Amino acid sequence: MSSTQAVVHTMASEQEKPDLSTLRIENDKRKASSTGGRVGTIISVLLGVLVIAGGAYAYMHQVPAVEVAVVQRPSTDAPALLNASGYVTPQRRATVAAKITGRVTGVFFSEGQYVHGGYVLATLDDSDVRKTLATSIADRDATQAGLLDLQVQLKNAEIELHRAETLRAAGVQTQEALDNATTTVNSLKARIQLTKQQVITSEARIRESQQSVENTVIRAPYDGVIVSKDAQLGEMVSPNSAGGGFTRTGIATIVDMKSNEIEVDVNESYLARVVPGHPVTAVLDAYPDWKIPSHVLTIIPTADRQKATVKVRITFDKLDPRILPDMSVKVAFLSEETKALAKPSAALLVPQSVIHDEAGQKIVYVVKDKHVERRTVRVGANVGSNTEILSGVLAGDSVVVHGPAKLQDAEAVEIKGQQ
Repeated sequence: MSSTQAVVHTMASEQEKPDLSTLRIENDKRKASSTGGRVGTIISVLLGVLVIAGGAYAYMHQVPAVEVAVVQRPSTDAPALLNASGYVTPQRRATVAAKITGRVTGVFFSEGQYVHGGYVLATLDDSDVRKTLATSIADRDATQAGLLDLQVQLKNAEIELHRAETLRAAGVQTQEALDNATTTVNSLKARIQLTKQQVITSEARIRESQQSVENTVIRAPYDGVIVSKDAQLGEMVSPNSAGGGFTRTGIATIVDMKSNEIEVDVNESYLARVVPGHPVTAVLDAYPDWKIPSHVLTIIPTADRQKATVKVRITFDKLDPRILPDMSVKVAFLSEETKALAKPSAALLVPQSVIHDEAGQKIVYVVKDKHVERRTVRVGANVGSNTEILSGVLAGDSVVVHGPAKLQDAEAVEIKGQQ
């Protein structure tokens, strides 16, 4: 390389290097940049303070969360010696029928109606029997009128007899005249006695006709509920099935609901476990959650050879309108030792952690409408991990089990697990 070329290369290299001395920051720009940095720092600090303050406010005003339990009644389940099934059976159930054959002229009841003993259920056509009654009354009246005539004749005959006796004693009249007068008196007396018996007979016929008229009125035999309407207006009814299928044999079926009992079949192998008076819990299929206290009434002293069972009658301790005839029912026979367990208790059960001591008082916190309510309670014995509550709360109340150490009356709370 020549010296001229080396000089040119050196000059080109010097031209390519940047001149750092030309880079400068003006003073006004330098002040603006410093001010902007300080403002950003202040804003950041303020935002941080606001976040901390908001968190502290939210912490101070947050709704405390609590766990609750439901107050429950102690279980009344008792071990059963024997289980059986049967039906509700009324001891007084009657299909009311007419005593005579007749046409229905009036029906005065409906199914499901409660009636008292003697209530008129229906009436039959009584035109014929009333005519018979009128005839019997007329016969009696005519016989009584004839009796009065005979009594007048007897009085006159007795006068004639007295006269004949006087004349015969004086020797004026013959013995024959006296005998005739005596016969007339005796004959009239006999006719009067006969007529009196005829009057009695006529009165008996009248009572018979009156009974026939009364038989056209069908009445309820006792207090009960009509469960079946068997005859309609205009139909023929009869105590017998006369006339084939065109004649009804009943008017209505009435049940005395107060006589409802349970009849179950108990296997012969378990009969020794059942005695009269044993407590029984009955459960109707229609109300599976309703346990009805009952007890054994009697054991019917006969066995079913085909089924090898004995029928047992059970009576309810207390009747209820929901118990209807022919309902299916399941029963559990309890022993005397478990009888106390089967009785419902007035105490309620809550977990022991619910109870708090404050100034010598036992208190609980009841949650209602997302607020706590402080209540003073009276406690009983401990049952396992639970405590009996004798007063102060009701079955179904929600009580605080776990929560903040201090709860205030009417304080708002949030139940864990609920939104």
